Amino acid sequence: MKSPTAFQKKVYAAVRRIPRGRVTTYRLLAECIGCRSCRAVGQALRRNPFAPAVPCHRVIASDLRIGGFSGKRSGREVVRKRKLLESEGVRFRAGRLREPSRVFRFTG
Repeated sequence: MKSPTAFQKKVYAAVRRIPRGRVTTYRLLAECIGCRSCRAVGQALRRNPFAPAVPCHRVIASDLRIGGFSGKRSGREVVRKRKLLESEGVRFRAGRLREPSRVFRFTG
């Protein structure tokens, strides 16, 4: 396994701060670490070798849709992400986060 880059380490450290039962968005995560690219954050999460200690399933799209998982935008991996989130009490309705109050906003 290749060692994570400094950027990936920043992303993973921030993701570890997301509490169980909450989610954040790729955009909020990018802003938290001072990055202007949500895609770069997504690419770092796609390569996450530390799951579940780094709970990348807790990061969703900015429009509050479930987003991708393990490099896939649909199919078995996204179903797995939804099940992980549901096991934490996070639900989706009509493809979007049912309770927007579950969005975690980074502070400090």
